[in-house]
Amino acid sequence: MGRFIREYADEYGGATLACLVVADRHHHFAAEILPRLEAGVTVVCDRYVASTLVVQRLDGVSQQYLLDLNAGICMPDLAVVFTVDPRAIAARIDQRGATHRFNRDPSFPARETALYTEAVSILGGLDVPVLSVDTGTASPQDVAVSIAGRIGGTAKVPQQLPTQGATPQ
Repeated sequence: MGRFIREYADEYGGATLACLVVADRHHHFAAEILPRLEAGVTVVCDRYVASTLVVQRLDGVSQQYLLDLNAGICMPDLAVVFTVDPRAIAARIDQRGATHRFNRDPSFPARETALYTEAVSILGGLDVPVLSVDTGTASPQDVAVSIAGRIGGTAKVPQQLPTQGATPQ
């Protein structure tokens, strides 16, 4: 499903894309993540709930709807959020080219940065520990050391969002 989503992300949007993304997450959790957690394996996963709280909100989907869709999904023991100045994001997009429709919007870097700041607060309110790392000032090695230093003491029983009804907004 992930390949389909990436291929058609410019065609689908809003609640439709949000539902596809979260359906993929539910499947990924049940088929890949949960069995490994139950086996005592540490799982590192990119683009989880924090990304949804940013990308789908850029697409006009409400925060509450996204939280409702993610009800029942295991919350991470640690969410790592990479931050950087919006000007650096814009420079990176200019250098590599736009990879999706959001990159073609000049307001994207500032909006993305603001939404990640909100996502950090939302996750904190859900008792998810968050490590924010400024990739504009830290070297890749420093970023890796910072993350590795936090992973060791985070393992615990999986925590899920409370189940609520999801209605598009």
